[in-house]
Amino acid sequence: MAAQGIRRGRPRRAPRRGGRHDRHGSDGGTAVTAPHDRTFLVVVHTLRSDVDRTVEDIRRRLDVAGVRMKLQSDVREAPDDAAVGCEVVVVLGGDGGFLRGAELARRADVPIIGINLGHVGFLAESEVDTVPDTIDDLVHRRYTVHPRMTLDIEIHDGDSLVSQGWALNEVSVENRSRQGLLELVTEVDGRPVSRFACDGLLVATPTGSTAYAFSAGGPVMWPDLEALLIVPSNAHALFARPMVTSPRSVIAIEVEGSRHEAIAFCDGRRTLEVPERGRIEIRRGEEPVRFIKLGAGPFTDRLVTKFQLPISGWRGRRDGDGVADISTGIGG
Repeated sequence: MAAQGIRRGRPRRAPRRGGRHDRHGSDGGTAVTAPHDRTFLVVVHTLRSDVDRTVEDIRRRLDVAGVRMKLQSDVREAPDDAAVGCEVVVVLGGDGGFLRGAELARRADVPIIGINLGHVGFLAESEVDTVPDTIDDLVHRRYTVHPRMTLDIEIHDGDSLVSQGWALNEVSVENRSRQGLLELVTEVDGRPVSRFACDGLLVATPTGSTAYAFSAGGPVMWPDLEALLIVPSNAHALFARPMVTSPRSVIAIEVEGSRHEAIAFCDGRRTLEVPERGRIEIRRGEEPVRFIKLGAGPFTDRLVTKFQLPISGWRGRRDGDGVADISTGIGG
């Protein structure tokens, strides 16, 4: 039974807004929206001189299009309901800022797009030098929306549910003190799989497979794949390989022994306390995060571009002139 005071229900969500396929006129065409009805939330980590120029450029372009810009200039201080009533969330920054923006977008059930101002920016759809085209596409709704899997996480103490959380990338169960090893037992669909001592264990989505899970030795999963990824971190065991399970699986991690306390990190941003000999249950999230995609470039190109993978020597499929197409767009 659940602990007293814990609510399993989810917060009430704002009505879905925006997206070219969300609003239609009686003749099947896209309805014309009055300018004052459209608001974009622009989120930045912090305003610097270079970022400030980009923000002003976006504001000017939205003003011309009759779209209101709501600015959140410190992503860390953004209220949880900042995106409610907005059409899209636009994040200027790197993956850390995008993850905070994803919290706001998910709560309001609106799509999100990232414009990379960082180094890798794997979650970003476009780069800062393409801001004019990106804003034009958003204003004219020339984009598609792709739901990305999330994780729902529950922490149990015996029969009591003590806390809940969610993640877009991964949940990482780690040793709170960062000293010594955790004794963990993994379980999939109600059956034990393995017990080992380790630095920690990650459960990731396909979106998160290129983040922490990738650094820990997990495989890259294409984002349209529906699956859950389990990656032990520096485990002392014969069988401690990454595993990919069904998206319908329920994964559980039980903390054994009492030498070290565990803690669960959701996307490296939100923490869930794990009691002594606690149990963490992870399943596919009920609410996705809706990514905006511009163009039709494949995920493969994003992987090559963002990770700067060597592709010299590739011949590829020949076109009518006998020349291989080696273009690499960012989309995916």
